Order: sequence, then structure tokens, then C-alpha cells
Amino acid sequence: MEAVALPVPGVVEVPQTGPVVSAQALTRRYGEGETAVDALGGVSLDVTRGRLTAVMGPSGSGKSTLMHILAGLDKPTSGEVTIAGTSIGELNDTNLTKLRREHIGFIFQFFNLLPMLTARENVVLPLSIAGEKPDQAWVAELMKRIGLESRSTHRPSELSGGQQQRVAIGRALISRPTIVFADEPTGNLDSKTSGEILELLRSSVDTYKQTTVMVTHDPRAAAIADRVLFLADGLIVRDLGRSDAHEVISVMEELAQ
Repeated sequence: MEAVALPVPGVVEVPQTGPVVSAQALTRRYGEGETAVDALGGVSLDVTRGRLTAVMGPSGSGKSTLMHILAGLDKPTSGEVTIAGTSIGELNDTNLTKLRREHIGFIFQFFNLLPMLTARENVVLPLSIAGEKPDQAWVAELMKRIGLESRSTHRPSELSGGQQQRVAIGRALISRPTIVFADEPTGNLDSKTSGEILELLRSSVDTYKQTTVMVTHDPRAAAIADRVLFLADGLIVRDLGRSDAHEVISVMEELAQ
């Protein structure tokens, strides 16, 4: 008899309609008085289910701050974030951790793999932490999808940078999260490997309808997205649909003037 997952107090089931993540009037201030810095100045947005959203902007524009707040890794100075129908500002630390575990996958620029674990063990790590038994068929499919079924017993030190990022993507997808956040996923990779990682991210959206938000400075990365948000001085200043790299570069150059 299969175990029945009980609802987490303070966390509701993800709705099948409406935005996956919603932000209302987010501000984030660091410091106080004359030395205070406003990283976000009142950002509102909805993240649509089953689509890839890219967030771009110059250094210091607030894009990483925005992603960390949307993912529940940082708290806004004011404003509200709703993930899967739950206002995360109302959750205590325990329930926020449970919500992130259930609904969020994260891909880091520098992989953040555990060196003593194999590729497969790193992929299933979120399930191990949650005390869940992996679905072996799903694990096998995912290892094949990320192109590492023949390298599943290798440790990170035995893998290339691109292979390590593939492991990180598998780890983000293993729990079938409501949303995946990718923080500069190609920022530490060469051009050829970056292209392969971008294809994998796009494939996860198209094949699994995996809602994804990606912070990037790479116009080629933004070009695979369904939507491109441009931040400047802590505000969303442009919101484009599917765009090619030349269009993205043009907007970035315009914002730099």
C-alpha cells in the first residue's frame, strides 16, 4: 500500500490555473540611512505555468535579488510573493523549507554538487533529504534525458563542467517541482557546452512542461525563453515575448545608454 502524502500546514496544493509564482510590489533595501541601497524598487509580475522566463539586466540591476525573493531564499523589505497559491510571507521557517522542498528546484551557476556522492546520488539527493523513495523508472528516464546514464556512478571530480551542470539540472527536476529557478546556468561553461545546457533546459520545458525562471547575462540563453524580462535599477523596464539573440542585444544596448 502506497503512503499518502499529507498536506503541509500552511501550504496549499498548487492550483492548476493562474500563475505559478506571483509577486506584488516587491522592494528590497539593504542597509539603512544614507548608505542604504535599493535592489528592488517595486516589482510586480506573474510567472506563467509551463513556460521559460529569462530575466536579464546589467550588474546591480536586481535580477539575482528578484530570483532569490521569488524562490523564498530572501525576504522582501515590502511586497508579497505567492508560490503555488501560498503567500510565503505568512510561513514560518519550517513551513517555508517544506514549501521550497515540494515546489522549487534550483540550478546554481557553480553546480553545488556533493563531492562524495555519485552523479545519480546527487540527482536523487532532494528525495533522500525528504525521506522519499525514488521512482526508479523516473530516475532512469531522467539520467537518460540529461545524457548521463553511462556516467551515473561517477563522482563530480570525474565529470566535466558541462556534465556536472547536467547533474545539477537532473537534481532540480527529480522531484517534479512546480517551478525551477536557474541562476546563470551557463555562466561557468564554454560556448559549446553552454549551448548543450540551454538545449537541455528548453527540452525540460517542452517535454515536461517544467515552469522555469532563468537569470542570465547571455543573449543566447535569453533567446530560448518564451518571455524575456529586462531589469534596470531594481525595476522591470521591458517585457518581451520570444526574441532572438539580436533583439535581446539591441534592448541591452539601449538600456546601457
